Amino acid sequence: MATDTLADLSGGIPVEREYVLDARPEDGVRDAVNVWIEEENGLFAMRVGVEAVAEQWGRHEMWLDIAFADGRLYSRRGDGETQSAIGPGGKPTVRATGPMWFECIEPFRRWTVRFEGPVAETSAQEILENPDFKEKKWVDVSFDIDMEMAAVPWQPGTMTPEAAAAMGGKQGDFMSPRYEQLFRCTGTLTVDGKAHAFKANGLRIRRTGFRAFAGFTGHCWMSAIFPDGRGFGLNAYPPRDDGEPTYEEAWVIDSDGRRVGARPVQLPWLRKLVTGGEAVPLVFETLEGKRIAIDGVTFTNTRSRGGHVLPPDWPKDWPIVQQAHAFYTWDGVRTTGMIERSSKPSVMD
Repeated sequence: MATDTLADLSGGIPVEREYVLDARPEDGVRDAVNVWIEEENGLFAMRVGVEAVAEQWGRHEMWLDIAFADGRLYSRRGDGETQSAIGPGGKPTVRATGPMWFECIEPFRRWTVRFEGPVAETSAQEILENPDFKEKKWVDVSFDIDMEMAAVPWQPGTMTPEAAAAMGGKQGDFMSPRYEQLFRCTGTLTVDGKAHAFKANGLRIRRTGFRAFAGFTGHCWMSAIFPDGRGFGLNAYPPRDDGEPTYEEAWVIDSDGRRVGARPVQLPWLRKLVTGGEAVPLVFETLEGKRIAIDGVTFTNTRSRGGHVLPPDWPKDWPIVQQAHAFYTWDGVRTTGMIERSSKPSVMD
């Protein structure tokens, strides 16, 4: 996990954006810290997040899913008593609620996250079939994870002119202002008394602002860091019904260490819900004209939303979201990474 201590990993983003909001913002604003984590051998994967929503500022939302490759899934949703955002150095470096605690140790370079509390036990298959499953069994879970950033952040809308134009319109509202940063991490995960010391890969998402979903029709979002330092990221929306350009953006960090913008050529749109073993290959073409093919196959599924009862004012064909993790192979080098996709039920198998 050697990162050049002299390297600037901010990518030009002001350091203030790493600090969390320490006072209630105006209605509609969310201040969130989220991470995706994949154990380096595919034993398990996690999604961990705290969403500080203006309208419920006294009790931030908590998001936790831990999925093992054997199908076990540990899931917790809800909120907790909001804790002070002020860290040891007097800056707003802590985003915490109840038993979950994120802390920025060094901006753009090192974050930690820890948790200790009961979590509902289920399975990837159960939550696929019944996302509103009843929590029947609880087990004690704890983890303490140290994350070291491995690349400069990516801000959606900065890699290609077309992506910048799309993000400047209504499609930009689906994300809210954000940046994403690949990392490597070490930690200990304890589930029902059994401890796992691990090394893993991950993606950190830092976003603050308004987020709206009216008109959202689906997406494909993937990212990973490889052992040799190469990496990739992408996010794309399906073709639009009105024929106007849709948002699609990708980038790669190749063997020379440079990040280069790219356009997706082939993407694995969500067409079925499975718990793992799904082929998810992708192909990019960089702005320099280089074509890159990366093979992928999912190894665990942390969350699927399907079959649930939608609010009365939502479209009946609202996209189903699946959050999963995958093995990716690029020119013979394998790693673990994240994949989140959504599609309207009407276009799925």
